[in-house]
Amino acid sequence: MRIVSTNFIPDRSRPGLTTTAIGAVDLQGAGGNWVAVGRRSRGGRRVHRQREKRKGKSVGLRIGTLNVGTMTGTGRELADMMERRKVDILCVQETKWKGSKARSIGAGFKLFYYGVDSKRNGVGVVLKEEFVRNVLEVKRVSDRVMSLKLEIEGVMLNVVSGYAPQVGCELEEKERFWSELDEVMESIPTGERVVIGADFNGHVGEGNRGDEEVMGKFGVKERNLEGQMIVDFAKRMDMAVVNTYFQKREEHRVSYKSGGRRTQVDYILCRRGNLKEISDCKVVVGESVARQHRMVVCRMTLLVCKTKRSKIEIEKKTKWWKLKKEECCEEFRQKLRQALGGQVVLPEDWETTAEVIRETGRKVLGVSSGRRKEDKETWWWNEEVQDSIQRKRLAKKKWDMDRTEENRQEYKELQR
Repeated sequence: MRIVSTNFIPDRSRPGLTTTAIGAVDLQGAGGNWVAVGRRSRGGRRVHRQREKRKGKSVGLRIGTLNVGTMTGTGRELADMMERRKVDILCVQETKWKGSKARSIGAGFKLFYYGVDSKRNGVGVVLKEEFVRNVLEVKRVSDRVMSLKLEIEGVMLNVVSGYAPQVGCELEEKERFWSELDEVMESIPTGERVVIGADFNGHVGEGNRGDEEVMGKFGVKERNLEGQMIVDFAKRMDMAVVNTYFQKREEHRVSYKSGGRRTQVDYILCRRGNLKEISDCKVVVGESVARQHRMVVCRMTLLVCKTKRSKIEIEKKTKWWKLKKEECCEEFRQKLRQALGGQVVLPEDWETTAEVIRETGRKVLGVSSGRRKEDKETWWWNEEVQDSIQRKRLAKKKWDMDRTEENRQEYKELQR
């Protein structure tokens, strides 16, 4: 095996020795951690040094964003796509789910969401199971902006999901959205990582003349007013528009396709100082979860310090719901009366009484295992459904590649 080293090595030899700073050496059977240093003594002996291993460790993440159109009926399909594409965190927009909850969508993924109307807007963040326990804080600002704070191996990561008003909306509504996003950013300490995944409904455009500090050259088409708002926000908050820094074919930059329109409206942003932690970003093609939008995914590597992971205690809960059954309720009454010494009136010491009630409940009603519940809403995810989804996905891919009327009708038929 031939290893060529072209690393610069400072001269620390004694005066009078002949030295070289660059060397190319044949190493037969040497391990990958060894590098030949081109330093020679008077006798011509070559010195070998072991390359220092990088301290600490890193955590690789795949973070994405997607306007799903609606979460109704697409949760399990979305989870399946994330599992297949190895996406750990996904910001979603236009969920159209009312309420502020966290719900399992299958395959070990959980959706944190917020919405006030079941017919419009709504945002959320989907997390892989291993990161759910890392959530420290959830901020549901509005049905257009929400954020999650996670602690991953000692590193604070804030994930923000945003859905900007469309081009035809009132200026006041657009300003309110950007004001909410500003407030979220200002509430995050400077030293913490931030990743924003959003449907900004704007075009930042191709090229970056005058805006080199916040974006790259690889946008799509011309910038519009809404795109300028994105750039202004990035400058205001010292952020970088990640999509635009990676040279890709247009097919892997276009995130929105409808009719004859092909453009870029979905973006991932991060702090400028952390841009070096992102090694790739592109649009994923060939998926059919959303009709018009495509998922944008970036690969991020967090450099973290080694920390001991604390053991999580599993909480076992008493099955109080069994008291709805008459036989269980009667048995509980009898056992409780015996435990209280046959007294009809409860003792004055409530703490003692409460403990007796809890202990009796555990003995009579039993306790849960404490394990994670199985996905209740995905019982229907059988082979027939998966096969149907696969055919729809392939039809979508075929329609994207060759937009004939026959392909359109085939895809439309499978959408029903």
